[in-house]
Amino acid sequence: MIHLTDITKQHGNRVLFKHASLQIPAGSRTGLVGPNGAGKSTIFRLITGEEALDNGDITCNKKTVIGYFSQDVGDMTGRSALEEVVAASEATVALGERLKKMEARMCEPLDDDEMTTLLEQYGEVQQEFEHRGGYDLESRAQAVLTGLGIAPQDHARPVEQFSGGWKMRIALARILTLNPDVLLLDEPTNHLDMESIIWLENWLMDDYTGAVVMTSHDRDFMNRLVSRIIEVGNGTITTYSGNYDFYLTEREIRREQLLASHRRQQEMLAKEEEFISRFAARASHAAQVQSRVKKLEKIERIELPPEQKRIHFEFAEPPRSGDDVVTFNDLGKIWPQPEGEDKQVLSNVSGLVRRGEKIAVVGVNGAGKSTFLKLLHGDTEPTTGEVTIGANVHTGYFSQHSMELLDPNKTVFETVQDALPQLTFGVLRNLCAAFLFQGDDVDKRVDKLSGGEKSRLVLATLLGRPLNLLILDEPTNHLDIQSREVLLEALQGFQGTLLLVSHDRHFLRSLVNRVFEIRHGGMTAYEGDYEYYLDKTGHDHRAL
Repeated sequence: MIHLTDITKQHGNRVLFKHASLQIPAGSRTGLVGPNGAGKSTIFRLITGEEALDNGDITCNKKTVIGYFSQDVGDMTGRSALEEVVAASEATVALGERLKKMEARMCEPLDDDEMTTLLEQYGEVQQEFEHRGGYDLESRAQAVLTGLGIAPQDHARPVEQFSGGWKMRIALARILTLNPDVLLLDEPTNHLDMESIIWLENWLMDDYTGAVVMTSHDRDFMNRLVSRIIEVGNGTITTYSGNYDFYLTEREIRREQLLASHRRQQEMLAKEEEFISRFAARASHAAQVQSRVKKLEKIERIELPPEQKRIHFEFAEPPRSGDDVVTFNDLGKIWPQPEGEDKQVLSNVSGLVRRGEKIAVVGVNGAGKSTFLKLLHGDTEPTTGEVTIGANVHTGYFSQHSMELLDPNKTVFETVQDALPQLTFGVLRNLCAAFLFQGDDVDKRVDKLSGGEKSRLVLATLLGRPLNLLILDEPTNHLDIQSREVLLEALQGFQGTLLLVSHDRHFLRSLVNRVFEIRHGGMTAYEGDYEYYLDKTGHDHRAL
């Protein structure tokens, strides 16, 4: 369907790829992976024509409809949410208008030749209109908006009234409703809660038949949807047949094979160079020496890609807390509303957090998960009931608000050093490296960091402290897959107690041993891991 052949692209002095090729077959499901800055977003922009190639060719059928969702949603003003979504399908709307005009002409007196020509044109336009899903455009837009978490009663709300995260959902709904032949999705699960991620996953599996190329930080989402991986990095593009987990295994196998080939080649080169240096001055061996020199000149040298270094930081064992870490009885919380009735979020919630437990707090969007964590940490007072913190409990709390508390004028290293003054310089450097701040990265100022880098910085300062209770509200937001794996490994080794809200299913499966579900203002405790919770609740296992 789309072919990128022998392409070369350079940004400044940095070569993203050189003489690389890739194909996007019709109906294929492709994950696009690679380190930050490798050129993943550039691939999308080249396909859409937003950027031009330095060399090479991109071929695509002129009738192929491409939908591109990026993190830059642009301006949204002057329309309702539903109107904004429908407006993205302007070509489909225009086809519908053409059909109406043609139908009107058919009611006029026409000679046979004119009617034949008109009917042929009408058939072509109708076929294109049907292919683009024109007959159910508005109902499809409504279904997509609702699936992405925007309730039907909010479809008529002006887009200006939605926050940035909800505008991202509207922007995603625009692209999905377009029903293109090829979907280019750049981090589509950002800003989505669990329910919306599951809906999107099912929609792409069941309702969408076109090709998908996507980047995603959600490992489960990638694994369930893609059947091929395209890796961008080290100036080249490599295709793997399989999902993300297969890619990780296959990449390691290929790297081992490359290392073995490189080792054999180095041994052969060393022998040839030794022969040349030994016999270069002997006239009797001149022909052999020249032959081997020419042979070496023709050999294509195997180059090893730079290895991504991972630093494993040994976290200090936290002080032992009492067996009962947090007890809460008859908790209730009412949030005052500026207009209308006050909102009862939680009522009569009781339970116990025991030492060493790693607990997932789950529930639909708006159920009160963050409110529950704030109550346990003491960030807000309960309307009713009480929270009792156990003996010798030292608490660390992470929320999206935590990143706003960072000093923008300090560097990464200064921030960690201020939080952990008792650690030596070398230990601090190792802690920074464990959270992927290596080399000059430690000297970057906070105001120059991305959202993911700020998250990693706050988490590094938390996990470096002698804490025995961590309360983490969406710590995986903004983190790429590698950063999530770093955090997961750190939390798996954490010997204290953990309460966690996350929309990353792989993260929850790999970490928690107990689940609190917040539902309809109440709470149910499940005495088992995330899979046990899914079994007990009967959720859709294909999605969850």
